[in-house]
Amino acid sequence: MPVAPETGPPARDARTTSLTTCPPDTSGPATPATAPAAAPEIASRRTLLRTAAAAGTAVAVAPALVTVLADSASGSTAGTAGTSLRSVAMRPKKRIKCKRSQVKVKGRCRPRKKKQDGSGPGSVTTGTKGGTKQQTPTPTPTPIAPGTMLAPADRHLVSRFSYGIDTTLADQVNAAGGAAAWFERQLLAGTSDPATNDVKGWWPSLSRTPTELWTRQVQEVEGGWEVMADYARYLLARRMRSSLTVRDVMTEFWENHLNVPVNGDAQFLFRSAYGDVIRTFALGRFSDLLTAAVTHPAMLVYLNAAVSTAAHPNENLGRELLELHTVGRGQYGEADVKASARILTGYRVDMWNTWAVGYRTQDHYVGPVSVMGFSDANASGDGRATTAAYLSYLAHHPATAQRLARKLAVKFVNDNPSQALVDQLAQVYLANDTAIAPVLRALVASSEFAASAFAKVRNPCEDLVATYKALGVEVSPPTWPRNNSSAESAMLWQAGNLGDMPHVWPRPDGAPIDNASWSSPSRILASLDLHYTMSGGWWPTAGMVRPSTTDWLPAPAVTFRDLVERLCNRMLHLPTPDGMLQACCQAVGVTPDTVITAQHALVRWQFPRLLTAVLDSPHHLKR
Repeated sequence: MPVAPETGPPARDARTTSLTTCPPDTSGPATPATAPAAAPEIASRRTLLRTAAAAGTAVAVAPALVTVLADSASGSTAGTAGTSLRSVAMRPKKRIKCKRSQVKVKGRCRPRKKKQDGSGPGSVTTGTKGGTKQQTPTPTPTPIAPGTMLAPADRHLVSRFSYGIDTTLADQVNAAGGAAAWFERQLLAGTSDPATNDVKGWWPSLSRTPTELWTRQVQEVEGGWEVMADYARYLLARRMRSSLTVRDVMTEFWENHLNVPVNGDAQFLFRSAYGDVIRTFALGRFSDLLTAAVTHPAMLVYLNAAVSTAAHPNENLGRELLELHTVGRGQYGEADVKASARILTGYRVDMWNTWAVGYRTQDHYVGPVSVMGFSDANASGDGRATTAAYLSYLAHHPATAQRLARKLAVKFVNDNPSQALVDQLAQVYLANDTAIAPVLRALVASSEFAASAFAKVRNPCEDLVATYKALGVEVSPPTWPRNNSSAESAMLWQAGNLGDMPHVWPRPDGAPIDNASWSSPSRILASLDLHYTMSGGWWPTAGMVRPSTTDWLPAPAVTFRDLVERLCNRMLHLPTPDGMLQACCQAVGVTPDTVITAQHALVRWQFPRLLTAVLDSPHHLKR
């Protein structure tokens, strides 16, 4: 699968224009007559920002902007000067200072005219009549009530087990009576989701048979990588719409743990069906999930068990089953790996003609087998009963319980869970016959989980889906022929730009789930670029429904302070976090008490910067 669209995103001339040619903010506060001189290092950062703005490169703008805002928050010279992105990037080389009795007109100081009737504080000029400027009173700002938000503990639970909280999900949680009741309903729900049942049908090849897919590939109608790109798009679209978010989050977890990469000229034929099987068992018993996954043709093909025979057993699946899927390293030896491979012989896929899946007794190894503490006479040519007993033994092994408990804690609590929590979860797992739901109940009831809010960094796909949801973007079904500027197509390349796509990790160990792996400078800069591009609507530009700029205004006239509060309520489902109002003020160059209307320069020209300031906060980048 390629990591970028064939044509790539369009040139961002619109972004350059918004940074360098937007009209001055005439309705905001006046520029101070004097300002302290910036320190040399701050001046150099402003030079960097001006250069980046002129080039129209958001990735280059991002580090300079972050640095300036960080300096401001810490009370440095940059903060004292009250700089903003626009004032830094566009400040004229020579500033003309006028006396208080004068006003600057076209670069020159002119005597200030006396105010006409109806002018004064609280009024704006609307035009002229008989040579006299007419003034219209500024609308009185409307006080804004807080948006619908979840309690902090509820938000924490829902955030960990979803792909971002939007109004629909918040209403669902409130209707259930709170996050605990919602979580229990999610654990008991089935697999049918009215919100997403039709999404897979957007991409017809995801439902084609292996023979059909192979024929289309060899006839150069549609390559396997194209089918798998659509499978990844399907996963992203489903996560954006899902009403069964706990099942979808756990499906991703197990699809990653029992990883079969989507790329591959053979396993791609079965990969979409493999994901469906994982989703079916995602909240059931791990022993059932393990058996279904290990004996699935996608896994058999990927790890070479589809051609393994009694005479020539292939050890690949037998080894990864022990090392990655169950007990882990240090629990077995080479003799165990060989016996494990012999047990799994007999499962076959015709990889040359029909792609038919079956079991051949003549290919199954017959004879006594022993792996760790498991032993079986294995006297029959049909070894499926022996395989089932072997996989159940591994699923119930204490070492497997420890590995799965720790992995769940790392994913949903923090990167360094206590051994006490791991032991507790492992005990629950074994006491409930490998059932997954009781382990999740114990996990969210723990004090470590309660204390871990915002302790996990969103991975690239989580960031992408959460950004779409926070901005209220709804992806539309694809149109044919495909359009790289359409959201359903572009969202996959957006994820790739962040560093990952759904299940493209090439090794059987699955993509990492720790914070450090997704916290590199390049990843953060890519996220800043994504947030800015999506906020401005520069790419993708089609195939979606999104709010207009004025849709974000909660009233015809509102103070900037209240506007930021409503955006935080709606996008983060939080009250305005500490430092957010100051950052937003500096991002768009207004004061907290500035009255914002649909005609304000902020709404007309600068709103993408405001949305980006909210999305770039740690409260969005973490879950």
